Amino acid sequence: MSIWFIEDETPGYKLHWKVNRVLYQKQTPYQYLEVMDLEDFGRALVLDGAVQITEKDEFIYNEMISHIPMLTHPNPKKVLIIGGGDGGAAREVLKYEEVEEVQLVEIDEEVVKAVREFFPQLADVFDDPRFRLIVDDGIEFVKSKEEEYDVIIVDSSDPVGPAVNLFDHPFYNDCFKALKQDGILNVQSESPFFNQDIIKKVTGILSGLFKHVDTYLACIPTYPSGLWSFTMASKAYRYSDVRLERATGINTRYFTPDIFHACFKLPRFVHDLIGK
Repeated sequence: MSIWFIEDETPGYKLHWKVNRVLYQKQTPYQYLEVMDLEDFGRALVLDGAVQITEKDEFIYNEMISHIPMLTHPNPKKVLIIGGGDGGAAREVLKYEEVEEVQLVEIDEEVVKAVREFFPQLADVFDDPRFRLIVDDGIEFVKSKEEEYDVIIVDSSDPVGPAVNLFDHPFYNDCFKALKQDGILNVQSESPFFNQDIIKKVTGILSGLFKHVDTYLACIPTYPSGLWSFTMASKAYRYSDVRLERATGINTRYFTPDIFHACFKLPRFVHDLIGK
């Protein structure tokens, strides 16, 4: 008898995953956490019924949320990651020698514990001397910061549960204030097929705060529709002006210098969606 995990996206669209084994289940103070061994994707971290990462393709998401802002900023020394308790984005950020400190603020300590136990290839980053884990509410944490970070990456789950307020104006405004005068904010902005209202909301809010706002795409098999969006907001720097010498020698599996520019070339329907 086969066991299938079903992830609901809409009333008419569901993702089905064949499960070899359920490795861990726990109701945390914030969400329902599961670790499963999937037939085709290896181990998966699941929060409130939605797959967050899988061993098979986590590198795509983590490389694309990290390297675009890190290369757009010419000298990112201090980086804040809000969410991202799996450690994947931090792993990519720490590939840059100029980075002096990465602070990762994760609200749910149980996520970090599960990653340490079941995803040791990701948990290595927690022992890097430049890495600092802060167990706290990212929304509250960033309120007290002012002109402190070069780059802020919001590696949030979907806008439900503890992540819902990570897509609102007050939070983005606090991120703006927490960034230095030439700082960059990068956020995951959901599926252009199923979450068009979220993308429009995010780009609208950020365009009212930052000088430059650009949406880009990546193909991530795990996520609904396989097409995912990110939105980068910069106080000073444009991606189109970036010279990519710093990308040379960085060990990646998906990201390349060619992809840096190509990912901003949007399909017509996404252009129309964000009003470009």
